[in-house]
Amino acid sequence: MGLLLLALAPALIIMVYIYVKDKYEKEPIKLLLTNFGLGATASIILTFILSAVSKLFFSVTDPLSILQQFIKAFMIVALVEELSKYLIVRYVAQRNPEFNEPFDGIVYAVMVSMGFATLENILYVFQFGFGNGLLRAFTAVPAHATFGILMGYFMGLAKFSNKKAQLNLTGLLMAVLFHGAYDFFLFVNFVPGLSFGAFASLIIAIILSRKAIRRHQDISHFKE
Repeated sequence: MGLLLLALAPALIIMVYIYVKDKYEKEPIKLLLTNFGLGATASIILTFILSAVSKLFFSVTDPLSILQQFIKAFMIVALVEELSKYLIVRYVAQRNPEFNEPFDGIVYAVMVSMGFATLENILYVFQFGFGNGLLRAFTAVPAHATFGILMGYFMGLAKFSNKKAQLNLTGLLMAVLFHGAYDFFLFVNFVPGLSFGAFASLIIAIILSRKAIRRHQDISHFKE
């Protein structure tokens, strides 16, 4: 029970934080839970499918090859996972009439991301134990949240822009770039010192995410 709570708590805290930050027009709880559930189910299914397809073209045969770890981080892990989240936000959340201000892009992208991160976290925590869960509470789960915020920032702009496709894809690209960078620096831990790049990329993503939240709060359609 303790491990389950440890696995669930980081995502729950982040979701409450984003819900509170949605100051001017709260999203329906049912719709938020729906997107969370889609993130925990459809994203995982899509990840397995897309991962299998990707591995037909990119196979990591040398664990000490920096180039192959780069391909694994960006083309297999980051692209596959973020694309699965993107598709849910793009074709489920963004089309819903409740998606009625730019900040909603952040809200729904984070809910989908936390659904994905929660299921992933449960698997990792039960496999590797308390220490791993505690570490992931301050690294992997917040990282998924920042990827969602950066994606959602641009997808929120896209909903109300005549450059919809360009902004949506920019959101996907930002999430893939930061996710890929985070994973790449972890994958090349055989090179002394490079793993610290993962924490540097996470800090940068957090800073950008905070700015994205403030900017969307400032341009809310419902701000008095």
